[in-house]
Amino acid sequence: MIYKVEKYISRHNLLKQGDKVLVALSGGADSVALLLVLRKLGYECIAVHCNFHLRGEESDRDETFVRELCRRTGTELHTHHFNTQEHARQNGISIEMAAREQRYTLFEELRRETGATTIAVAHHRDDSAETMLLNLMRGTGIKGLRGIQPRNGNIIRPLLCVGRNDIIEYLSWRGQEYVTDSTNLTTDYTRNKIRLEIIPRMAEINPSILESLSATAQRLSEVELIYRKAIAEAKERVMRDNCIDIDSLLKETAPTTLLHEILSPLGFNGAQAEEIFIAATKEESGMQFHSGCRCVVKNRNRLIITEQEKAFEPTVLPAEGCLETAFGTIGISHGIYDGTFSKKSDTATLDADTLQYPLTIRQTRNGDRFQPFGMRGTKLVSDYLTDRKRSIIEKQRQLVVTDASGRIVWLVDERPAAPFCIGKKTEKTTTLKWHKK
Repeated sequence: MIYKVEKYISRHNLLKQGDKVLVALSGGADSVALLLVLRKLGYECIAVHCNFHLRGEESDRDETFVRELCRRTGTELHTHHFNTQEHARQNGISIEMAAREQRYTLFEELRRETGATTIAVAHHRDDSAETMLLNLMRGTGIKGLRGIQPRNGNIIRPLLCVGRNDIIEYLSWRGQEYVTDSTNLTTDYTRNKIRLEIIPRMAEINPSILESLSATAQRLSEVELIYRKAIAEAKERVMRDNCIDIDSLLKETAPTTLLHEILSPLGFNGAQAEEIFIAATKEESGMQFHSGCRCVVKNRNRLIITEQEKAFEPTVLPAEGCLETAFGTIGISHGIYDGTFSKKSDTATLDADTLQYPLTIRQTRNGDRFQPFGMRGTKLVSDYLTDRKRSIIEKQRQLVVTDASGRIVWLVDERPAAPFCIGKKTEKTTTLKWHKK
């Protein structure tokens, strides 16, 4: 077993000689074996034990056992007590998830305090096979079928090359005792049902089922590397500036899968990705889909991905100076008309005497109309922006400046309204200048 672990550590570049390792030590067979093997291989080990107080006297028994083991082996030990039930209640999560959050937060804090290179946890080959089956039953992709990985950031798993029976045999050979978590012997948890009921039934068909699952997971880990490379290359072909070109997407070999891989990291689930793909194949524009922090909008032949933004509240402009908004900064100044004005779209020079103060800046609303400078009659702002080939997102973000009467005096960064533009009788001017973020 020691040789297998040493070879595995080397092959996956998990540790090098001289590394200091923080070992998660529960007192169970796998964690005890992990500590003994790493010490045997010459690594400096610091143990950490978490007492979650979830199993009454059994939790205290585990802590006593760990203290004695570390005293006998000369291993530095850190023990920590948690009120896991209260943490779960306050955060609205399961006891299992609460314990996981607490211990991994502690592990990282201790790693930094002690100067440890890595955190070693005792997941082994059988745990990985169980994870693979659990993910398969829940529904997963290639990533979920890889089982548990040797490294995840600062966390390493040196025992993934050996099974539970290997560990028990090793401890028996060493004459080393361990403790058993009684909850692992019940079928109250889904993982336990897989371990105690499903895998034994599968073993009736294939006695080497755990070895087979482990080998399959290893192959899928390598397949996923190829898959990720192909997905990255496909993203380059279909995406530009957070926009997915629908025609390019539909030319890909597996467009639905590619779209899912693009959207999944942004918080969209599989069902949403399918809905968005269906929308992409239709002619209509304007359909929107939301995740917690992202929005996807179908606009002509593109899927536009933007951050979810809070509504821009109508804001009264200062008499003079600058106002910073969610989308940019608007500057306000006054002057005497000298016969000139800027023709830039980010600047509006208005006849001050035609305005009713105060001025307000807000997002455009349904039914907004204005008379663009240089045009006769009024026009819906939405129609004007459509003529300008603005996207749905750009329409939603469009700002307007209104005066006290509610009339639109400037379509920001576009055109001023004709009734407020300077003319031959203008004496005083109000200039609005937009600095887009």
